[in-house]
Amino acid sequence: MKNVKRVLSLVLSLTILTSATVGLTACGGKDKEAANTLATVSSTSAVTSGSTTAAAETSTAEKFKFGKLKIQALGGGACGAPSYIAFEKGFFAEEGLDVELVSGSLDELKTGLVTGEFTVTNGDFQYFPSIQQGLDLKIIGGLHKGCIRLVVPPNSPIKTAKDLAGKKIGVDEIGGTPMSVATIVLANAGIDPKTGITWIPFPLDQLVQAVNKGEVDAFAAWDPFGALAQKNNGFTALSDISTDPLFAGKSCCFLYSAKKQIEENPEKVTAIARAYKKATAWIKANPAETAKLEIEKKYVATDDVKLLQELIETYDFEYTTDNAYKDILYFVEQFNKTGFLKKDTDPKTFADQVYSNILGTTK
Repeated sequence: MKNVKRVLSLVLSLTILTSATVGLTACGGKDKEAANTLATVSSTSAVTSGSTTAAAETSTAEKFKFGKLKIQALGGGACGAPSYIAFEKGFFAEEGLDVELVSGSLDELKTGLVTGEFTVTNGDFQYFPSIQQGLDLKIIGGLHKGCIRLVVPPNSPIKTAKDLAGKKIGVDEIGGTPMSVATIVLANAGIDPKTGITWIPFPLDQLVQAVNKGEVDAFAAWDPFGALAQKNNGFTALSDISTDPLFAGKSCCFLYSAKKQIEENPEKVTAIARAYKKATAWIKANPAETAKLEIEKKYVATDDVKLLQELIETYDFEYTTDNAYKDILYFVEQFNKTGFLKKDTDPKTFADQVYSNILGTTK
């Protein structure tokens, strides 16, 4: 185990510094089977209803002035709601956007943003290291709070984050976002995330079993997996980032676009941002309907409507601009403690580089 721990610590060090293998967020779709090629319904179908007449084609062209575009949204994450709602409630269509919701790996998303295949994507901290390495992306807004939990089983001797010293923590992927969140918790508890912990990767749906078998002592995961472990298996949250003071009130998920897209298609990117702003406002006002829609359309990896509604309510969906900038500053400061970013990264320099308030709004 000492050799395994040394190898994992080395992998963690390299991963934190390079972030070469960071995974999809729940916000970007964290279901690996769905992360290959799930292109589904398109806005066009709602207009043409399968018709190929010239009149229908003309009507479609006039309605969708910005043409077709793909938005990565599928994969089972509860917090992908802004993309689902903007599609289902017609907010994309209102802005002249003919959207197709698809899934894809993180590498596919990065490549797609650079090439223009994807105009925007819903993501979190996982892009920060890649931006430092030269990926020219911009955060154009914050979307919501919450969505990741660090949990321990019933009757665990681990009562606080400090008790995790020397323990084994399960994560869905070495270098992924749940792991990066856990490193903040550990660093603030005085534990070195590189050397003070053994990280062991498991598929999300096997994390509870891994704890029960004694293969790990705790795990960090996206909702609904952490929340389901609490509800169905009696686990306790050491950190729920919707309420933990280290994270509460701060965006964990942002809307990203490539700098090139913003420069070449500012009206299109602005239209997408407006659609997301409408969607987050609708979700905040209609959490129950959002939960039902996500389940009916099979967008999420649970059929528990009540639990899903509770999660949606804790995420505090709201499209933010100035506050998103402040949240970037804060998390860069936190990641400076963990080694997730280059040593002594200046928060303001990074935030100024990455943030673009394309809507020109405040809050």
